[in-house]
Amino acid sequence: MYSDLSCAWTGSLLLFGGWVVVVWSLIRTVAFHLQVCWEVILGRKFMWGSIICGLGIPILGQTVMLIYTGVSYRFGSICHININHSQQDYWIPLLALSAAALVLQLTTMAYCIYVYVKSLFDHTSTTNSSTLPSYSASTRTLTARQAYRRIRRVLKLQWRGVAVVLVIIGNVIFFAVVFVHLNDAVKPTKKTMAKAEPWIACLTLTKGDRNRCEQFADEIGPNAATLLAVLLLLSLVGFWTFILFFRPSFVHGWIDLFKSKCVHRHEYISADARGKYNDIRAYEMLNSSMKTPEPVLKSPTPSRMDRVGSPDGGYFGREANYVAPSLSFSAPKRPRPPSSSQGREWVPEATFARGYKS
Repeated sequence: MYSDLSCAWTGSLLLFGGWVVVVWSLIRTVAFHLQVCWEVILGRKFMWGSIICGLGIPILGQTVMLIYTGVSYRFGSICHININHSQQDYWIPLLALSAAALVLQLTTMAYCIYVYVKSLFDHTSTTNSSTLPSYSASTRTLTARQAYRRIRRVLKLQWRGVAVVLVIIGNVIFFAVVFVHLNDAVKPTKKTMAKAEPWIACLTLTKGDRNRCEQFADEIGPNAATLLAVLLLLSLVGFWTFILFFRPSFVHGWIDLFKSKCVHRHEYISADARGKYNDIRAYEMLNSSMKTPEPVLKSPTPSRMDRVGSPDGGYFGREANYVAPSLSFSAPKRPRPPSSSQGREWVPEATFARGYKS
């Protein structure tokens, strides 16, 4: 690591990617668990906390790993973490975070299954009732069927993220187990030296021909099929991420972006829509020497409003005389006197309020 800068950079980026993948998978699992099981609405505090933890924990772990362990050429031209203290400062923390994310994800899925099964046996009616609501119904409690609807909406929005987290966590656990077993196999101990004696003797007799001594090398550590499976799964992480998160709208969005940058549409813009005219009369193509025409409607002056015969001082405008239609019964009519009347007549002024005399 100290003699080859390219080895230091490639090995550091490879191991830093492992930290970032595991930490962000755990954060994603925690967010999903809080939304489904505890009905927590995630806000800006959780967002900033996730960003700080998602970047701070990998940087701190990477710094400790480079100081106490370092990287070197382990698999041909590929730089990887060294054996000394690698389990304490890299593999064990990664396995602990991955196990926590996996357990939390399985707990959340078990809760979803429990709510679904409970909703199948929930026969409570959700229709309106004619009875008055009770106190227990007014409290913030959800029935099994309502909880299932809420969880189903969350799963429809986040099932891709859940699938990616499960794929990544499964791959990381498999990688960690294989590399820990590989470190134990190549660690210079008495047990490993005893296993390596036939292979070393074969190399000595064949003058370094490793192909003829391959059968003795399989007994030392993991076989070639296991290491090939690790590399294959490692290369498929990006493929599964692309498959799960790709949507056709992404293609349409990129096409529209390139069209807006490359193709210039010559649209007709009216001259009146430009904001360079300061004089409002220019919009009507009027000469500045001409007089602006008078408006068709004219507001009444205050002096004219004062002359209106209204008891409220002219606040409601000019009064109009009411002319009752001939067949209207809204105005009081003088009743006909009966035949046995003794000279009495109906006086409207004595019964109704007197009108205002202008």
